[in-house]
Amino acid sequence: MADSKAKDFLWWRDGVIYQIYPRSFMDSNADGLGDLNGITARLDYLADLGIDAIWLSPVNPSPDVDFGYDVSDYCAIDPKFGTLADFDRLIAEANRRGIRIVMDLVLNHTSDQHAWFRQARASLDNPYHDWYLWSNPDEHGRPPNNWQSVFGGRAWQWDENLRQYYYHMFYKEQPDLNWRNPAVRAAMLDVFRFWAERGVQGFRLDVFNVYFKDALLRSNPVNRPGLRPFDWQTHRYDFDQPELIGVLEDIRKLLDAYPDCYAVGETFCGTPERTSGYCGEGLLHAAFNFNLLESRWSARRYAACLRGWEHALGAGRWPTQVLNNHDTMRSATRFGQGEDDERMKAAAALLLTLRGTPFMYYGEEIGMRDIRVSRSQILDPIGRRYWPFFKGRDGCRAPMQWDASAAAGISPAQTWLPVHPDYRERNVAAQSAQPDSLLNTYRQLLALRRANPVLVRGDLDLLDGLPRDVLAYRRTFKGSQALVLLNMGTAPAKIDLPAAEKLRRLLWSSHPHTGEALNGDGLTLAGNQALILAD
Repeated sequence: MADSKAKDFLWWRDGVIYQIYPRSFMDSNADGLGDLNGITARLDYLADLGIDAIWLSPVNPSPDVDFGYDVSDYCAIDPKFGTLADFDRLIAEANRRGIRIVMDLVLNHTSDQHAWFRQARASLDNPYHDWYLWSNPDEHGRPPNNWQSVFGGRAWQWDENLRQYYYHMFYKEQPDLNWRNPAVRAAMLDVFRFWAERGVQGFRLDVFNVYFKDALLRSNPVNRPGLRPFDWQTHRYDFDQPELIGVLEDIRKLLDAYPDCYAVGETFCGTPERTSGYCGEGLLHAAFNFNLLESRWSARRYAACLRGWEHALGAGRWPTQVLNNHDTMRSATRFGQGEDDERMKAAAALLLTLRGTPFMYYGEEIGMRDIRVSRSQILDPIGRRYWPFFKGRDGCRAPMQWDASAAAGISPAQTWLPVHPDYRERNVAAQSAQPDSLLNTYRQLLALRRANPVLVRGDLDLLDGLPRDVLAYRRTFKGSQALVLLNMGTAPAKIDLPAAEKLRRLLWSSHPHTGEALNGDGLTLAGNQALILAD
């Protein structure tokens, strides 16, 4: 088959995007924090792995109340990560290897240390005051409505100097911007231009569907109790407002002026139906659906998630597929089986053979597990607030495990979070030397995907009538077909698919191969085994 790097290859549609949490990837200056030059030093590893783009979690200056998601300057690099010159070098070296850079933009809110907010709270008549969401107290001195913060408490913070409340959907140090102000809208479009002019080819938009809030500041209907007061409400008025569509159209028009420039959105608390409505022609190129990431390991549940996502997208919209990110317990911790990686190989086969753009999270390819942190070790403020019901996001943000040397090879200094105790056995160097390792399974799958356009561009048809633990689907493209069979259970599964006899095997995920030969009696998949066939 022709290589998928053919003339019509479109990197964000046909490629694989690899998310890096910069402070945890590679340290180049021995301060215990990963940085841009550290990422540049590991580009050969990423090119060899076979990815097409790097999504960088925020590298803008930040006081780190929310570890980079509280930005104090949109058009600069935080000194702890390097300089603009370092960033330019990363782009140049990545591009030289055929790798694009996707930048994380946090445009719903700023840090309270941003110059805009410092001006906004200086006086009521300051030109920047209306760049944020403010409200006078009601006749009883209370906030204007019942909106709650995601991270706990009311979403309205009192400013004693101005005698007004300002709104923050997240921490109080993250005041929300007023996207109804044309000056804010123009400034944010300038942020896209600034980075696109430097060679950034993609943008991940953090919680983009909460840019707008109800103009009348009406209270949300009360729902039912959950872990947080935020979960007690139906969020009718604090996100998914109709004015958002116009902004998405403006963003897309701007990006279309740059060759193959891409935007993918994080739909906060989104359903597949709501998410699909924000992407497509004239809007975002794509948006994240987290149903797979949030589902337990189950063939039936995954099939339902995939059917729902495909149905919501319809024709003309391109999916994203994701099993891990910086906010969620790693898949190897959620449904891994001790130190055995066979189930993770099946998960890799799933991620890299579904229709849509796969997003990998650093360390996923070696099966990194979450670290355990005691209450005193927690750095994530939301983990400290909701302990022991929720322990925060530190566990999935631990340092990358490169080798068996001190600090897993990321830094000669003490790292900002502890490395996982299994790093001496579970690391890139060790798995590179093991032919049947999870890392080499990822490399094999990425190469298969690149060499077989049907696995990239093909339609997706989920197959019925198979054992309950088997997820199976057919990909078809320009007269070619591939068949993917995943036994998501632990017991062997007998499968009778006569059409499979005519296809060649591209991959058995278990080693040594434990499946029976394809013949008139069907085949048997071992537990946690994946089989990929193609014509």
